[in-house]
Amino acid sequence: MKAIVCTKYGPPDVLQLKEVDKPTPKDNEVLIRIYASTVTSGDVRIRSFTFAPWFWLPGKIMYGLTGPRKQISGNELAGEIELVGKDVTRFKKGDQVFGATSGLLFGGTNAEYKCLPEDGMVALKPANMTYEEAAAVPIGGGSALHFLRKGAIQSGQKVLIYGASGSVGTFAVQLAKYFVAEVTGVCSTTNVELVKSLGADTVIDYTKEDFTKSGQTYDAICDMAIKTSFSRCKSSLKERGVYITLDWPLLQALWTSMIGSKKVIFGVPPERIEDLNFLKELIEAGKIKSVIDRRYPLEQTAEAHSYVDKGHKRGNVVITVEHHNKA
Repeated sequence: MKAIVCTKYGPPDVLQLKEVDKPTPKDNEVLIRIYASTVTSGDVRIRSFTFAPWFWLPGKIMYGLTGPRKQISGNELAGEIELVGKDVTRFKKGDQVFGATSGLLFGGTNAEYKCLPEDGMVALKPANMTYEEAAAVPIGGGSALHFLRKGAIQSGQKVLIYGASGSVGTFAVQLAKYFVAEVTGVCSTTNVELVKSLGADTVIDYTKEDFTKSGQTYDAICDMAIKTSFSRCKSSLKERGVYITLDWPLLQALWTSMIGSKKVIFGVPPERIEDLNFLKELIEAGKIKSVIDRRYPLEQTAEAHSYVDKGHKRGNVVITVEHHNKA
C-alpha cells in the first residue's frame, strides 16, 4: 500500500511517499480502507520536532531519538472497514467509520490502510458527513470538547476563544454555543466572517484590537492557538475564572494553583470513545460541523505540511486517498 513515511525530523521534504506492507488486523482489530486523513498542527510539530525546550528530552523519549518512532504520519482518519478480526463484534465489513490513533498506536493514517482495535477511537461515521469532513472531527472536536468540559463551561458564561478559526477553535466556538455560553472569538481579519458564521456573538480582530486592553472580563479564556499566556490574560479573567491552553505551562499552573482563585487548565486531552460518539450525535443533529480549508491528495502530503507550517490555516487541512472501485 501507499503511505507517507517520515524517518527523520526536519522540514516537510523529509516526508516521502513509499510502498509499504498492507497491515493485517489482529483478532480484536478492524482493517480500515482510508479515504481521508488530516494534517494537524500537532503533526507538523512532531515532524519538525519544534517543541518547548523543557519538552525536548521527554519528547525524544516519547516520539523517537533521531526520527519519529511511528514512521507513517497522520493521526485522524475516515474510511470503510474492509476486514474484521475474528473477535470483533461492534463492526462489520462495509461499515463507514471515522476515528483517530492513540497511545501505542499513535500515527499511521496518512496511508491507504490502517488497523485499529474495535475498542479504540473508532466509531460509525456521521451519516450527514463526507469522509473528508468526518476525518477532521476526532482531534479538533475531541480537544475542544475536553477543555470546555474541564473548564465547566455552562449557560450564561462569557467565554473568549483565541484562535477561533483553527481546527480546535472552530469546534470550540460551536460547542461553547451548544453549551449556551456567550462567545467571543479572536482571529485575524480574513477569518472574522467565518467565526461569525460558526455562532460567535462577538468577533475580535487581533490585528486591530488587543482584547486584554478592552476592560472586558470573561469566565473562561481559551487559547486554542498557543499564542497567549496566563500572565497576559489574568486581568481579563473574572474572579474564579479559568484560563485554558493547549500548551503545558507547568510553572504557571503550579503558581496559580497555590496563589489566587483563578485556574489554569492545560495539557494533552485524553481520547475517549464516549466523546467521539457524543460529537457524532451533535453532528447528526446539525449542531456542529467541520471547517475544511484545503484538501490535498496523499501524494502531496508534504505540501500540506508546508501550508500548515505557515500557521494560518482555517479549520482543517485534509488528505484525500484515492482507491480503485471506491464505494
